[in-house]
Parts: sequence; C-alpha cells; structure tokens
Amino acid sequence: MRQRFTAIVPVAGAGTRLKPHTNTFPKVLLTVGHKPILGHILDQLEEIGKPEIRMVIGYMGDKIRAYVDSRYPHLNVTYVEQPQPRGLGHAVWLASKGVSGPVFILLGDTILDGDMRQFIEFRESRIGVREVADPRRFGVVEIKDGFVSSLVEKPKEPKSNLAIVGAYSFTDCAALRKNLDGLIRSGKTTGGEIQLTDAIMNMVRHGLKIRPAGIDGWHDCGKPETLLETNRHLLNKHRAKFSPRLPGCLVVPPVYMAKTARAENCIIGPYVSVGEGARISSSIISDTIINENARISSAILNNSLIGPGAALAGAGQQINIGENSEILLNPKSLAE
Repeated sequence: MRQRFTAIVPVAGAGTRLKPHTNTFPKVLLTVGHKPILGHILDQLEEIGKPEIRMVIGYMGDKIRAYVDSRYPHLNVTYVEQPQPRGLGHAVWLASKGVSGPVFILLGDTILDGDMRQFIEFRESRIGVREVADPRRFGVVEIKDGFVSSLVEKPKEPKSNLAIVGAYSFTDCAALRKNLDGLIRSGKTTGGEIQLTDAIMNMVRHGLKIRPAGIDGWHDCGKPETLLETNRHLLNKHRAKFSPRLPGCLVVPPVYMAKTARAENCIIGPYVSVGEGARISSSIISDTIINENARISSAILNNSLIGPGAALAGAGQQINIGENSEILLNPKSLAE
C-alpha cells in the first residue's frame, strides 16, 4: 500500500530574471510546452500519489490560486502565505507547520524528468542532484560512502559538481521543522535568505542519512533562454501529439496549439507553443512561446516570448514582451 505523504510546493518567488513577463504575471503560470510550468509540476504529483499539497504563495498568489482551483479542483491543496521573500528555508518552514510524517518538497520553477517515485518510497531521506559544468550558481552537495556529507549554497569554490535540482524527501517532517526553527531563531542567513540547505546540513551533522537521487532531466524555467529550451524539450518529448492541422497554414512540428487558439495564413514551427485564446495571422513563427489571449499579425518571430494578452503587429525577429504590452508597427493589420 502506498504511503501517505505531504508535498510542499514553494511558488512565492517574483521571477525577476523573467521580467517583463513577471511584472504582472507569476512565473509559474507562464506557458511551457502545452501548459503552465505549475501544471507540469501538479501533474507529476498527481501521477505519483495525489498527496496533500501545501503550496507556498506570495507574489501574485491570487492568480496562482485561481489557476489551481479551476484546473485542479480534485487535488487537496492548502495555500500558505509567505508575505516577504525570505528564502526557501523560510517557505518550507511556513508550510511545514502541523505536518508530521514523510514530506516531499518539489520546487515550483523547475521541471524534472526522471524516476520521481524514488522520492516517495520514504525508506530513507533523499535529495535530487545532477552533475553540472559550473556548480557555483547552485546548491552543491558532496558525497561520502553513498550519502550526503556536505551541502553548500552557491559556493565560490565548489568541491563537487553535483548541483541540487530542487527535489527533496524526508522521512520525518517534524525533524526538518525543528531544524528550521533553530535556524530562524539563530538569525543565520546565507545570501540574505534563510536557506533550506543550511537546515539540512545541520541535520547531516547530527546524523541524518540522506541519499543523493540522480535526476537526468533538469529543466530550468527561470530565464527566457532556459524557458525556451525547456519548451523545445517538452514539445520534442510529446512530438507525436503536437502536429496540429491548421487550414491555410503550414505547420512544422512540433507545435502546440491550445483548443481555443486560432491561426490563419501562417508558417508556424518548429518549437512553438500557443496558449488559449491567442490569435495569429499572416506571420512566420518558430521557437517561440505565445501565451494566452495574445494577438499577433504580420510578424516574423524566432526565439521569442509573448506575454498573456500582448499585441504585436508588423514586428520581426526576436521579441520579449510582457502581459498586455503592445508593439504595433502595423496596427491596421492587427485590427483586420
């Protein structure tokens, strides 16, 4: 019988590296592949066991709540407010109140491909890792005798190339909470934030055995270039599903078109995702994400991000515009 557990999903970050999109729209609701980032994460949780989910919200949390409640009403989701961005450790501490037993923490800004069930066996605590060329931008672990011996957040001189990928499981949430309590009372911060890695390192010092869990597919959604890279990966992964028939258009797969999106007189693809309610006409588009309700006409786009409700007419090449923005070099074509 599958063990019951709680999942903590922190999604309170402001996504500053994805501005201008995140000026008015939460990062986790940006489209990648065939749905928002958060949708992919919730699908994974549903697939591995439908746990109780504690979702940590802050920046534009009302939009996140509205999306989850409308698209995933069958999931057991409790929302926890993080009023100030004080770090991942603080977010987990807030969500862990009253939680006992096993817990799985899955960050809301990455999409992971791999055996996620290894995290919910709960025979031992686990932390997701992957080898990277430059580990200085990440939390880094060192391994001894098959278990984690050290964790350091964004070290200037890393002693390992094993980066933490944003998935953690603990057999006892109460023990994790106790260590986060101590960290918060001490006032210790790293990089100005309360870090989960610091709490875990303290647990390791006091005897916690935490085994590294290798993750082959680690897809960052934190920057425009990595969001587009993740989009390419997801469309390739499900290529057979993403070859829509669009009368009057040439489609170069893989392409995802939402059911309510429309296109006419266009060349679309490869690697294009188009959200609900979007309208595209007389355009050539490749390697681009077009979010919901955007309008595009007489444009040539490549390697571009178009925000929800944005309007674009007569522009070309690489464009990155946020929600409800307008670039109208040929406004008449858009009106038509």
